[in-house]
Amino acid sequence: MWGAAVDLLLGGGCAGCGLPGVTLCDGCRGLLSRLTPFRAWPDPRPAGLAPPTAAAPYGDQVRRLVIAHKEHARYPLARPLGAALATAVGAALGEHRSAWLVPVPSARGTVRKRGHDPLGRITRAAARTLQRQGIDVRVAPALRLVRRPDDQAGLSAERRTANLAGAFGLRSRWAEHLTDQPILVVDDVITTGSTLAEACRAVESRGIPVLGCAVLAATPRRSPSGS
Repeated sequence: MWGAAVDLLLGGGCAGCGLPGVTLCDGCRGLLSRLTPFRAWPDPRPAGLAPPTAAAPYGDQVRRLVIAHKEHARYPLARPLGAALATAVGAALGEHRSAWLVPVPSARGTVRKRGHDPLGRITRAAARTLQRQGIDVRVAPALRLVRRPDDQAGLSAERRTANLAGAFGLRSRWAEHLTDQPILVVDDVITTGSTLAEACRAVESRGIPVLGCAVLAATPRRSPSGS
């Protein structure tokens, strides 16, 4: 109620459709609650990518909600976006009733510029959603950025893979916790899959298999070369 009152006072609107008065209208909230997760293999598949599951296609309201939370710090969106991510996590887990969620890391400078860690925020929200359902899911900020890759915008799938090679590393203190445990690597959006593949490589380089990947949304692929 307080969030809605603030939105009305400040002239805010739904981040998904622009409806005046609320950060997330009933229609867009309902859309997030009715998502059907799906396997989101990119074409071509990058080597080393564990099976990716997405909650929704990356377009329309979902795209606007992700951007509003990530780039414009509309924090109240974290809970519904996290609940949507939880549907992908649940589908990726299959019969497993516990797992560690390992988010793809962002550069510290990017986090400072945004003023928050959007993926960490929605991953924690997803974990809380699943815990309420009796699934023992915990967040493991186990990956770190070893080197900062160049901007990925405009790069082909092959160039993205080369650009990201060796970018992530597994924090040593997490290796023992994750050994012999179900691991899901999580991200907000999958496009070519190169980022998730590099994250999987970093975990598996320590002899820890990755069960799968879970993402909030998947970008539709329009050509084999990607973008």
